[in-house]
Amino acid sequence: MSEPKRKTRLRKGAGGRAAHDVGGLLDFGPIDRAEHDPALWEKRVDAMLILLVGPKKGAFKIDAMRRVIEDYGQQEYDATTYYQKWVRAIRNLLIEQEVITRDELDKKFAIVATEFEGRGRSVPSKVIP
Repeated sequence: MSEPKRKTRLRKGAGGRAAHDVGGLLDFGPIDRAEHDPALWEKRVDAMLILLVGPKKGAFKIDAMRRVIEDYGQQEYDATTYYQKWVRAIRNLLIEQEVITRDELDKKFAIVATEFEGRGRSVPSKVIP
């Protein structure tokens, strides 16, 4: 498999900084340092990452997560939460590393969405980029 091409996008009006580089002189307001209990889905994303990068599976390296997240465009980076960035990066890396195909993943998501709807749970209808 060939090495993926880096496509880091620059943040508009940030003097050549990448979309993920929001520290320093850029005005993004104060950091919320309050502790919070992670939601169940956030704990599951964390556990999934640990299993995928661990020695038994070794699906990808943790550095690949950083590469994928840093390659998000400004709008995508700013519009997603910390764990949303993680879950999208995991999905993209599983496809990139040919652990699963996009078609297989889409079919599984459709099955899960149907099961959730059958139990009366809401399922977002928008496609995740």
